[in-house]
Amino acid sequence: MKKLLVISLTLVMMGVGLLNVVEARAVSVKGYYKPSSGRYVMPSYRTSPNKTKIDNYSTKGNYNPYTGKKGYSNPYKW
Repeated sequence: MKKLLVISLTLVMMGVGLLNVVEARAVSVKGYYKPSSGRYVMPSYRTSPNKTKIDNYSTKGNYNPYTGKKGYSNPYKW
């Protein structure tokens, strides 16, 4: 019984660790004025920069939790 409990707890902890790796972190972007058009761009959130395109909000299969919009871009198209 004790062995089963230890194994179960180990598997749960490993699962929680994997969830943290897969989760995309959000970074806030400050608002700014666009000199070319003279318009103000509202502050927003984006995924934190990394070397993959698969976890971005705009990638197919993902969605932006702040706007509710589905991703549209193909991550494998260059």
